Amino acid sequence: MGTFGFSYIGLIYMLMIEVPNILWAKNKPEGYDPSDENKILLIFERVGQVLCTTSILFFRDTNPDKWEAWLIWFFLSAALMLIYEGYWIRYFQGDKTLADFYRPFCKVPAPGATLPVLAFLLLGIYGRLIWLILSSIILGIGHIGIHFHHIKKVGL
Repeated sequence: MGTFGFSYIGLIYMLMIEVPNILWAKNKPEGYDPSDENKILLIFERVGQVLCTTSILFFRDTNPDKWEAWLIWFFLSAALMLIYEGYWIRYFQGDKTLADFYRPFCKVPAPGATLPVLAFLLLGIYGRLIWLILSSIILGIGHIGIHFHHIKKVGL
């Protein structure tokens, strides 16, 4: 279940999510139009964002200092976050087109949505944080669903 308390790893993950998103808000691809997003998916996305942010920042894992096999989940999660940062580097160094934003990265479809959701899910598994696991699933339904809708609309 995890224990209540501030998570510095959660803070690092949130910074890895929010800094590129703030930069993206000022560098959106031409033609980006969220006006027809599915309202149900949007609700899942927003609720998932709030729950994930709360869960990742205010719950710590059960054995943060103990080396054990569970650490593989943490390393996989961290690797996904590093790949996510690579995705953003590609976007910002590119022409900032819809294709740059939505095309696969390291063979991961919809990388801007898929990578952080999976990273959060694996971090929840590592820390045995049921709230983060459930929050990641809720976020994934909305965020990944919305991204795939946009990809289909753009024709990628």
